[in-house]
Amino acid sequence: MQGRTARLVAVAMVVGALGLAGCGDDDGDGGNSGGSEQSAGGGGGYGSGGGGQDGESKAGGGAGGTTLRISADPGGDLAFDKSSLSAKAGEVTIVMKNPSSATAPHAVEIEGQGVEEESETVDPGGTAAVAAKLDPGTYEFYCPVGNHADAGMEGELTVK
Repeated sequence: MQGRTARLVAVAMVVGALGLAGCGDDDGDGGNSGGSEQSAGGGGGYGSGGGGQDGESKAGGGAGGTTLRISADPGGDLAFDKSSLSAKAGEVTIVMKNPSSATAPHAVEIEGQGVEEESETVDPGGTAAVAAKLDPGTYEFYCPVGNHADAGMEGELTVK
């Protein structure tokens, strides 16, 4: 019985963290100006902390991965609001917001050094996330929908 309770608590924490990942502002400034946050592992949410290198925010409590936030262009251009991201080695999650004013569905994919992970495709107004365990190096992130990457919806992810 105790194992079942532990699993239920773990599922509740994941669901809560995903709910927080979908929260954000809609004032058009791209949300988190640094483009990344360090998410909390055992803390069940985001903590506050001082700014780190490359705009990363450190979260309080626990060892977690890095969450990077990007947005598709709200005006319909095939571009992300950031063309370069950086993270520490380990579990890296890219959360992509497709604004309700966008004109097409989008997704986000991480590729490089033998890694190829893709999010679900979301319509305007949706949010998608992709996660991968990344070693130090350079990776590409892009929209795998249609010709979006070829049209410029791509960027570089540097992992240190």
